[in-house]
Amino acid sequence: MKIIGVGAGPGMLTMEAARAIRDARLIYGSQRAIDLARGEIDPGTDVRVIEDYKALRNLPPQAAVLSTGDPMLSGLGYLDGEVIPGISSLQVACARLKVSELKVVPITVHGRRMEPEPIIAELIRGRTVFLLVDDSTDLPELCRLLEERGLARDVAVLTDLGYPDEEILRGRTASPPPSKGLASVMIGDLGSQKTP
Repeated sequence: MKIIGVGAGPGMLTMEAARAIRDARLIYGSQRAIDLARGEIDPGTDVRVIEDYKALRNLPPQAAVLSTGDPMLSGLGYLDGEVIPGISSLQVACARLKVSELKVVPITVHGRRMEPEPIIAELIRGRTVFLLVDDSTDLPELCRLLEERGLARDVAVLTDLGYPDEEILRGRTASPPPSKGLASVMIGDLGSQKTP
């Protein structure tokens, strides 16, 4: 089985991933992942929208599974098989904000309960924290807690990275930008004096 990263948005498919998609005859993916790879899928390929993520472990060895972004960043890289990396939302966010990836620690809270202590620990260490968030993430509460702990930092909320309606909102922990739906959030020294 191949687990193929299709990138965070349109036009972010690597040549290796495109080749693997063209060679595949059985493809599984979310509708979004399939849409991102559509131009590389040969006619006649059996393409199926994933309806049960637990069943992915039982796919036949010739299957290709499309993973949005990079499979190893909160993606499907946990599945057995060859992983073909994709351009992640972390890479795009760092590029857009001009933040070195060497200073960033990724933490996913998408589909999970947010634990603030690991975030606080990384900020104390001088790191920038990259969060994958969703509607259940209470960013204002996290920022309030950071302010209480004396950890005032820049905050950026990035949505629809790579899409025509991409949006980057900047603020501070004292007045964080709104976060809605699936988003990438960066908290740390983001050079807030720069214009986005």
